[in-house]
Amino acid sequence: MIVLDITIVNIALPSAQRDLGISDADRQWVITAYTLAFGGLLLLGGRLGDLFGRKRVFTIGLLGFALASALGGAAADPTMLFGARALQGAFGALLAPSALGLLSTTFSDPKERSTAFGIFGAIAGGGAAIGFILGGLLTEYLNWRWCLFVNTPIAIATAFAAFSVLQRDHVAKGHRVKLDLPGALLGCGGLLAIVFGTSEAVTRGWGDALVLGSLLLGVALLAVFVLVEKRTPHALLPTHIVADRNRGGGALSVGLAMVGMFGLFLFLTYYLQAIKHFSPIVSGLSFLPMTAAIVLSSTGIAARLMTRVPSRNLIAPGLLLAGAGMAWLTQMKVDSPWAGMVLPAELLLGFGMGLVFMPSMSLATLGVAPNEAGAASATINSAQQVGGSFGTALLNTIAASATASFLATRIASDPAVRAQGAVHGYVVATWVAMGILLLAALVAFLMIDHRPAPGEATAVEAGAVEAGVVEGGAVGAGAGTGATAASAVRAVDGRPSPREAAMADVRANVRAGGEVRSEAGAERPPAD
Repeated sequence: MIVLDITIVNIALPSAQRDLGISDADRQWVITAYTLAFGGLLLLGGRLGDLFGRKRVFTIGLLGFALASALGGAAADPTMLFGARALQGAFGALLAPSALGLLSTTFSDPKERSTAFGIFGAIAGGGAAIGFILGGLLTEYLNWRWCLFVNTPIAIATAFAAFSVLQRDHVAKGHRVKLDLPGALLGCGGLLAIVFGTSEAVTRGWGDALVLGSLLLGVALLAVFVLVEKRTPHALLPTHIVADRNRGGGALSVGLAMVGMFGLFLFLTYYLQAIKHFSPIVSGLSFLPMTAAIVLSSTGIAARLMTRVPSRNLIAPGLLLAGAGMAWLTQMKVDSPWAGMVLPAELLLGFGMGLVFMPSMSLATLGVAPNEAGAASATINSAQQVGGSFGTALLNTIAASATASFLATRIASDPAVRAQGAVHGYVVATWVAMGILLLAALVAFLMIDHRPAPGEATAVEAGAVEAGVVEGGAVGAGAGTGATAASAVRAVDGRPSPREAAMADVRANVRAGGEVRSEAGAERPPAD
């Protein structure tokens, strides 16, 4: 539903812009308001799932998303639409990390994990495909507003399913850690300021005082955020999560990839509808080959190879393939045929990004303690959404500036010249997007060194199995030795998980007969 909502609105955007009188400079806010709130609040949303239970936060996110979608569909002016989109993003920030966290903690066996993440990628790709087709159908035969209304029944139905199907994981008050409010304000505020400054550069220019002030404020807030998180016992984003080179490299690669991809969706939508005069439904169908390539690549290739080859051997080539697709689009002309220009680029981009997303998503939560899965999930989602917001704003600014420069020396009143100017702007922005994808490939190659090893995805459970722990707390005969306790399996990032620490404590207090010794008044180890 989250992916559908991005693509379905892309198809509906030209119609919504005409209906509500949104300017070319402000049209990006239909997308940016969503991704801005989404990316800015993801860290907080992920931590709330860790503290209050992912099932509860997941369900609240769904119901809030349904309400925000209904408000957006009923928008009477641009401000109401932008506000509803921001509200959608805020509830999406509760929804997305909880969904990924539930997936990560449910499937820990390496084979099951790769299959689950492959299916996750296929459903996400399917959401994109449905978004393009449904957006075209609803916009052409009903109204662009139904592209937002359609989320409401989907979200409500999923909320009921979540309530009845998902296992209860409510965290009791006595076992909750404190919420890092200073970290939430600093981290979310920094991300919001940076994306806002980049978005305002479209109309004000990069040298404007508001733009520069917002960017500098965002950088300063994030710098203070890092300092605060290092000293906070219950950090919103524990520093060891992003300090790990695989998780950090995966998040950075995905963030850079999204800078190029989100801008591309915006440009291609307007190229197909405004330049090639495709109808909304034909425009939606035109994106299907890319979606099919993503699904095929993620499920047919990435999911099968994730546990067999080093992760960077999937991510780096995938980014290079996507960069090749961007390079193909730099040859775009007003009269370029769809089959000869857009289709090959879509296939290259789709196959490439399918190799990037699944390994990166898996690396994001691999080896993370269950009580930090939400924060880790939010990190990769934040990179994805903030990259998309930044990319949409940055590339839209570059395209608009290039178009304005092109038209300044020509007869701008001629429709043919205006079309050439628009395509010129798209091409210049595409060159920048290609460079960013190549940079992402270099980052992935240099930073990610993860190699699949038997049992690494079940590091926490392996510690318990190795010690002979059985249900109910009884421990097998040689489990209580100091050597066994000392050899407890660590999480991939080198830190013991809370469960591992608890079980090590149990093993250290085991008597020869298998009875667990507990001092009077001592709390039992947390069930994690």
